[in-house]
Amino acid sequence: MHVEKIKLGIAPIGWSNDDMPELGAHISFEQCITEMAQANFQGCEVGHKFPRDTTLLSEALRKQQLQIASAWFSLYFTEEGRLQETVNGFIQHMNFLQAMGAKVIVVCECGHSIQGKALSLFENKPNFTDLQWENLITGLHHIGKLAQQNNMTVVYHYHMGTGVQNPVEISRLMNDTDPSLVSLLLDTGHLMYAGGNSLDVLKNVGDRVQHVHLKDIRQDVLATVKKNRCSFLDSVKQGVFTVPGDGCIEFQPIFEALFKLNYQGWWIVEAEQDPQVANPLVYAKKARNFLRETVGF
Repeated sequence: MHVEKIKLGIAPIGWSNDDMPELGAHISFEQCITEMAQANFQGCEVGHKFPRDTTLLSEALRKQQLQIASAWFSLYFTEEGRLQETVNGFIQHMNFLQAMGAKVIVVCECGHSIQGKALSLFENKPNFTDLQWENLITGLHHIGKLAQQNNMTVVYHYHMGTGVQNPVEISRLMNDTDPSLVSLLLDTGHLMYAGGNSLDVLKNVGDRVQHVHLKDIRQDVLATVKKNRCSFLDSVKQGVFTVPGDGCIEFQPIFEALFKLNYQGWWIVEAEQDPQVANPLVYAKKARNFLRETVGF
C-alpha cells in the first residue's frame, strides 16, 4: 500500500450546506475548520462560508494545520450563450485554487441540472443531445488545457440530477475526452445512488481517477426516496448520505483497488447531512476512525 501518497480531507458541506444554506446556517467558518482539525484531517475542500481572500484563508487554515484540496466549480457549456461566462469564471476559480496550493479543480456540468429543483430525480434529469455533448467535451478540453498550463488537473464530478449521472454517461464522458486534459472524480455515494458501482468504474477507467469523494449511502433511505420519487435535496434532508463506514457501501475493496492503481492524491470524506440531526464533529470523527481501522492511517 502507498498510504504515504494519500492525503485525508473532509468537505465542509457536513457543517454548512452549499445548496441549502438553511442547513448549518448557525455554524461558523471558524467552528467548521476547528472541528475538521480536531477530527484529525489534513485538509478540506472550500465551502460557501470560506473567505475568498487567499491571505485571510491561508492564515486561518495555517492555524489549524489544514490544506485546501480543491473546490467545486459549476460549468454551463451545454447552455447556449454561456461559454465565455463559464470560461471566465473557471479562470478566476483556477487562480484562487492555485494560490491556495490545490492541484485539482473539481468541475461539474450544471447546464439544465435539476439537482437544486423540487423535481423527482430520475424522471426529470437532463439527457444531453449530441450537440450538447459536443459542446461539453469541447469546453472541457478548453479548460483542461488552461489547467494543464498551470500544472493543475481538471477532475470531473458526475452528480445526481445532472446530465452526467449514471455509468453509461460517465463512460461516454471518459471515452470522448482526452485523458491528458480531463480526469475523473470518483464519488462513491453518487455512483451508488445512480445505480453504479465504484469497483466497475475503477476497473474500467481507474487510471483517470485523480480525486476521490468518500460518501456512504443509507440503503433504507435510498429505497424510500426512490419509491417516493423525491428530489435530490429532499433525499439529502432525509439522510440518504452519510460518512464512510456508517452506511451500506463496502469500502475495503474500493480502497484496495485504489492502492493497486497507485492512486496519489486526496481522499475527501463528504456527506451532506442536516447538522442538527447528524452532529458534524461526531460524524467527522466517526469517518476518521473508520479510515484508521480500515486502512491503518
